[in-house]
Amino acid sequence: MTRWAEKVTPGSAWTEYPRPQLAREAWQNLNGLWDHAVAAKDAPRPENWAGRILVPFPIESALSGVMQPVQPDQALWYRRSFDVPADWGDKRILLHFGAVDWEATVFVNDAKVGSHRGGYDPFTLDITEHIARDRANELMVRVWDPGDASTQPRGKQVLKPEGIWYTPTTGIWQTVWLEPVPISYLDGLVVIPRLESGEVEVQATLGGVQEDRAVWFEVLDGSKSLETSGVTMEKVFNTTQRGGSVRIPIRNPKPWTPDSPFLYRLRATVLKNGAPDDVVESYFGMREIRLGKDEAGVTRLLLNGESVFQIGPLDQGFWPDGLYTPPSDAAMRYDIEVLKDLGFNMLRKHVKVECDRYYYWCDKLGILVWQDMPSGDAYIGSRDPDIQRSPESARQFEAEWKGIIDALRNHPSIVMWVPFNEGWGQFDTARIVEFTRRLDPTRLVNHASGWTDRGVGDVVDWHIYPGPGMPPPEEKRASVLGEFGGLGLPLAGHTWLAEGNWGYRSYKTQEELTEAYVGLMTRLRPLIGEGLSAAVYTQTTDVEIEVNGLMTYDRAVLKMDAERAREAHRKLFLPPPFQRWLLPAADTNPQEWRTTTASPGDGWEQPGFDDHAWSAARAGFGTEGTPGARVGTPWDGGEIWLRQGFYLGDAPQDAQLWVHHDEDAEVYLNGVLAAELSGYTTSYEAVPIAPEARAALKTGGNTIAIHCRQTGGGQYIDAGLVQIVERGK
Repeated sequence: MTRWAEKVTPGSAWTEYPRPQLAREAWQNLNGLWDHAVAAKDAPRPENWAGRILVPFPIESALSGVMQPVQPDQALWYRRSFDVPADWGDKRILLHFGAVDWEATVFVNDAKVGSHRGGYDPFTLDITEHIARDRANELMVRVWDPGDASTQPRGKQVLKPEGIWYTPTTGIWQTVWLEPVPISYLDGLVVIPRLESGEVEVQATLGGVQEDRAVWFEVLDGSKSLETSGVTMEKVFNTTQRGGSVRIPIRNPKPWTPDSPFLYRLRATVLKNGAPDDVVESYFGMREIRLGKDEAGVTRLLLNGESVFQIGPLDQGFWPDGLYTPPSDAAMRYDIEVLKDLGFNMLRKHVKVECDRYYYWCDKLGILVWQDMPSGDAYIGSRDPDIQRSPESARQFEAEWKGIIDALRNHPSIVMWVPFNEGWGQFDTARIVEFTRRLDPTRLVNHASGWTDRGVGDVVDWHIYPGPGMPPPEEKRASVLGEFGGLGLPLAGHTWLAEGNWGYRSYKTQEELTEAYVGLMTRLRPLIGEGLSAAVYTQTTDVEIEVNGLMTYDRAVLKMDAERAREAHRKLFLPPPFQRWLLPAADTNPQEWRTTTASPGDGWEQPGFDDHAWSAARAGFGTEGTPGARVGTPWDGGEIWLRQGFYLGDAPQDAQLWVHHDEDAEVYLNGVLAAELSGYTTSYEAVPIAPEARAALKTGGNTIAIHCRQTGGGQYIDAGLVQIVERGK
């Protein structure tokens, strides 16, 4: 449990206004204790209720008070009563659900008032014709969630959690609320900042009964009070066609950035016969995201016209007490505040969508967001073609993706949409990219984070564990590292399970973890100079048995030295160093090595060893299909030995190995052990040289020798020497 869970009561469960970008004064929160029952999927409404459940926490969570799984052949029922406040008069009554996973059918006073399919997008029902205003009303919700037994978007939820797959969420998991509106009301806003032209475009849609109305907009400087700030621009338009748009000049616009997340206030007033009839408060940021060239002609991500390196964590949004639902608004905000304090300027919301208030805090605190579509349906490998979804699965994907984008598109923090992750559910890739762009042409599209690249979208994205590494930037696509790191450290007393936890690479102490993490960030810097535009570290917190978080799952411990991490991040925004090649590897200029697969005997690593009987072969050595391999000479045996002589004009003491190994390897320089490498990498990495071996380097002739062993899966070995040089030196 987290420290916020201790403060949760039926009366305090998510009491904050749930929709900050379309806010009205009057509303009624329906969170709290409801009746619940789990029944057979096709059973009628329950006669007997099992007990109480705390909404909006999923039934599987501790905070729900139930902690019960729901199977695909079962349905979850909810029931509560509500009264319509007398001061709402004869206004129409809207019933809002922030999110229900997955299929919801809603009844008011025994009448079916609507249904919705989709676990991540909000939905609204007009229940005016079904309510009583002089007595209590009964609200029932039936939920069916097939979990991972079907093809719907579900993210990391599985019925049998293990590894990187987590406990599912069934049912209501975001705020439920009522709202009174006039007969014709403001139903939606689309706000499009146009920083370059110094204006904001506002598109408005009316809901309810179609009557002639006008809408009056005020844009206000958010740093001043409403009474004294004055109106930047007033504009009135008729909405007889249920909607319309205006462009409002913003004089001397203040750009929204992570360092200065300035938000303008926007007030929209619906006028009936010239008098205010519906008033909505909103906000926006003057922010632009696009691709462009830097001074070297490299394609970069441009924020407000400037190349800004984006660095942040993969954020999965799970909680030990609430699962998909944070215990409170303050808890949710805390995660973002920690990331800001560490010096991150971005996060990737991974195959999950949060409530609207989450993105409000990202907007207000200043952090860029890459928003994933929750994954579902079948998997494909890196070399497989796109899957063939059933028509029903494809329609559902597109309907949910549209609902998510429509709900979130006004948040300035969101700069990239990510429809597919690691090939999971990937189909009709080029068409889905264009579908996404039509829904929102103002943001970038990362078509496939991780692999299964189809050459479309705005970025080329690799996942490398632990990394770092990068794909080469392209003429029309920027290079991003969509996942890397995953350094693990289980801390006793703060894990989901006492034993059996894991990370992509594990450490024993916080000091070891910090050293490894800072090393990753240090090796990231030269890649920025080579054209890398963004990097996503795995991950914000531990999640269940996955212990590679910056924080523990309960958010009680930051697992590494904050000041050292902060300083490592600060350096990422300095001019990047460049790589000076002392001995190129196969990823830049393949070299010829002496090689053998027969045990050479003692002394093989020494400079004077006679290797004339060995074969001459071109780097690198391994099997095609091994991630990151640049195979020049096939090697598919159990062991390989390599030697090469090379010349140094001087002997720099800051030289590093540049190596890609799969699996265990030892590297020697002039007969001295330079590095022992265990496990495998999926790309070339800079590796520190042992001090004794670094001291053995000399001006003139030198020898590098490598032994690599294969244990299973792919295999590959290659190495070079590189010097990382700060610019200006």
